[in-house]
Amino acid sequence: MTELSQFQHPRFARMYERISAESEQRGTAHQRDRVLAGLSGRVIEVGAGNGMNFGHYPETVAEVVALEPEDHLRGLAEKSAEQAAVPVRVVAGHATALPVPDGAFDAAVASLVLCSVSDVPAALAELRRVLKPNGQLRFFEHVRSTKPWFAWLEDAVTPLWSRVGGGCHLNRDTAAAIRAAGFDIEALDRFHYAPLRFFPSQAHILGIARPTR
Repeated sequence: MTELSQFQHPRFARMYERISAESEQRGTAHQRDRVLAGLSGRVIEVGAGNGMNFGHYPETVAEVVALEPEDHLRGLAEKSAEQAAVPVRVVAGHATALPVPDGAFDAAVASLVLCSVSDVPAALAELRRVLKPNGQLRFFEHVRSTKPWFAWLEDAVTPLWSRVGGGCHLNRDTAAAIRAAGFDIEALDRFHYAPLRFFPSQAHILGIARPTR
């Protein structure tokens, strides 16, 4: 699809395919269980990648619509969807233009994706648009460190890292962005872990937000 050509990162996609298994073993799988626990009804997931979340959705979920713009990762996600315990429909699309109607979902999931979205406010506005008035945004993201020296390092490295890492930014304040987009955060856990063996421990946030009434 022509409109998705800017999202094609085949070299990064294949690298992600290789490293995601290690990340799962080093704690990411546990965090996926946490962020998806208790969900029900219809769910939209943005930036589904190779479908690592699919095996963690509880059986109370009626349907997952999973968007992934990158062709190689979307192909892997389609294979993962076949093994999921809940119905998963994988769709070609991206976070800033969700191809779904307003107010159609009980929950939205942003899992390790807002770091790489080019326009975070636009993506969050779209997620707010497609949620029911009392719907939930579930988020699990790595974020800028609160340690000044490490945050400075993240700021310095991010311009290069974002070019080689599929657009990933190491230094985003995602909780602030969620609040600024018209959400109330009702649960927030901030923690550190190292998803990859040779990388330092990174700050992450995990929580639940709802559209501000």
